[in-house]
Amino acid sequence: MIAAMKREILLGTMCLAAAAAAAQDRQPNVVLVLTDDQGYGDMACHGNAYVRTPNIDRLYGEAVRLTNFHADATSSPSRAALMTGRYSSRTGVWHTLQGRSIMDDEETTIAQLFRENGYRTGIFGKWHLGDSYPYHPMFRGFEESVVHGGGGVGQNPDYWRNDCFDDIYMHNRYWEFYEGYCTDVWFDQAIRFIREHRDEPFFCYIPTNAPHFWYLVPDRYTQQYRDAGMSDLRSRFFGMITCVDENLGRLRDELQRLGIADNTIFIYMTDNGSGFMRRDGYFYNAGMRGGKASPYEGGHRVPCFIYYKDGKLTGGRDFSALTAHIDLLPTLMRLCGLTTDRVLDLDGIDLSAQLQGRELPRGHRSLVMHEQRVDRPVKYRNCCVMEDNWRLVNGRELYDIRKDPGERTDLAAQHPEVVEHLRSLYDRWWEHVSERFDQYSEVYIGAREENPAWLTCHDWHSDDKLWTWNQDSIRMKSHGNGYWVVKAVRGGDYRITLRTYPVQQDVQMNVGHAKLRIGDAEWERDCYPGSSQVTFDVTLDEGVYRMQTWMDDEDGRVYGAPYAYVEYVE
Repeated sequence: MIAAMKREILLGTMCLAAAAAAAQDRQPNVVLVLTDDQGYGDMACHGNAYVRTPNIDRLYGEAVRLTNFHADATSSPSRAALMTGRYSSRTGVWHTLQGRSIMDDEETTIAQLFRENGYRTGIFGKWHLGDSYPYHPMFRGFEESVVHGGGGVGQNPDYWRNDCFDDIYMHNRYWEFYEGYCTDVWFDQAIRFIREHRDEPFFCYIPTNAPHFWYLVPDRYTQQYRDAGMSDLRSRFFGMITCVDENLGRLRDELQRLGIADNTIFIYMTDNGSGFMRRDGYFYNAGMRGGKASPYEGGHRVPCFIYYKDGKLTGGRDFSALTAHIDLLPTLMRLCGLTTDRVLDLDGIDLSAQLQGRELPRGHRSLVMHEQRVDRPVKYRNCCVMEDNWRLVNGRELYDIRKDPGERTDLAAQHPEVVEHLRSLYDRWWEHVSERFDQYSEVYIGAREENPAWLTCHDWHSDDKLWTWNQDSIRMKSHGNGYWVVKAVRGGDYRITLRTYPVQQDVQMNVGHAKLRIGDAEWERDCYPGSSQVTFDVTLDEGVYRMQTWMDDEDGRVYGAPYAYVEYVE
C-alpha cells in the first residue's frame, strides 16, 4: 500500500511538473475576481484598521497596484464596461433595474474574444447584464456558467427563496442545487473549472455578490468582529469580506499547487465604491468623499491589483496613471495575444506596455463616469469628468484631487477655464454615448433557444418609484408596474401566463381581474378564485412591442404581474 501511495504521489508530482512546463509554452490564463460593493477602503492594505484581509493584503504586496483606477458607481454599468471595454452607456446599461441593466445583444464581450482564441471560459457568481436569451452569459461567450439571477441572491430573477445558503443557482441554462454558502460555491465551482482545464488556456471570471447588502454570511466569519465590539451589521459586512478573502487565498494556493500560478494573470478589483455607507455610523473610505452611487471619488475609484509573474507584473509597486475598467479588455488582449476580425470600437486603452515599464503613461487622459438610475439618462446628473488631478462633479463643482483628496474645497470659481475645458470634454462624451439612450435591449420572445421566455419585473421600464426589486417586496405586496419591451422573433400564436409568484411557487394570486396590453392590442379576463396564474392566448406578428399587465387584487389594489411566461405555440 505504501509503495502504491508513493507511486501515486510521484505520478501526481510528475503531472504537476508537466503542467508547469507546458504553461511556459502557452498563452497565459486569466483569473478575474470582482467583488460587489466593496469600496477602496474596505480592506486592511488600504488603511482599514478593522477588517481582516490577509490574502488580499498578500496580493497587494506582490502585484502591480493601479492606484488611480476607476469604475462606474454602480453594479451593472461597471460590469458592462468591464466586459466590453466600452463606456457602459454605449452598451445600453446605465441602471441596475428597469430594463437598463440588459447589455445590448450586439456587444462583443471579453469572454467571446477569449473563446474565439481557443480559451476555455467560465463565470461563477453575479452576471447582472440580462437573464434570458440572448443576454445570459451562456450566449455571451461563457461555456461554463454558475450564476444567480438578477443583481443579487434573492432578487426577482433569482430562484425563489434563495438566501445565500444551500441555494439553487443556474448552471448553464438549468437550475441546480448547490450545498454551502454562496461565496464558497462560486470559488468551489471556479476551482473545479480550473482543475478541469489546467492543461489549456482559460479565462475564469469570479464576480461575487459579496459584500452586497443583505449582509448574509456564516457566523464563523462574523464572530471575530462581534467579539471586538462591532455592531451586528458591520460584523456581517466585514465577515462577508473576510469570507471572500479566505476563498481568494484558497484559489491562489490551488493555482500554485497546479503549477500554473506564474503563467496566470490574476486580477482583483471591485465594481464600485463601498455599499456600507454609514449604515451604523461607521464609514471608512481611505479619506475619499462618497461611496456607492456617488459621483465623488469614493463612488468610482476602486482597487485593482494585477499579478502576472511571467509577464513581470509583480513587485508590490504602484501605478498611478489615470485608468479604468474599460482598459482591462484591450490590455488583456495584448497580454494574451488575442486577435479578432470584429470591429470593437473600444473606449479603453491597452496598458500592457505601461504596466510592464516599457512605455511611459500617456499625459492628459480624460475619463467620464456617471451614475444614472433612471430610464433615460439626464445630462450632468451624478457625473464626474476626470483629467490629471482635476475632478469636475455634476458639471459645476471642481476639485484638485492631489491637494484635496476628500473633495472639500470647490475651486470652480478660481479656475473657470478648467471648468469650461472639462465641460467641453463632457459635452463631446455625451454626444458620443447618447445615441444609445432612445434604444432598448429587447426581451426576446418566441426564440427557439428559449421557449417559453421568462419575464420578470426586474426589467420593467417605468418612472414608478415603487421598484419591485427583490422577492421580499413581492411577499410584502409592495408592487409597482411598468412595461417590458419585447421582441417577437417569430410571428404566430403565443400563450402568455401571468403570475404573482414564479412557477416554483404554487401560491394563489388572490387576483380577480387581469389585463394584458401588447402594442395597441388589449385583452382582459376574470381570474378563477384560488388560481396561481392567468393565461392569455394571443397572435403576434414578428416585431418589437411594449407589453404591460394589470392585475386587480382582493384589496382593491392594481399592479403589474411580477412574472410573465411567454410561450410560442408550435
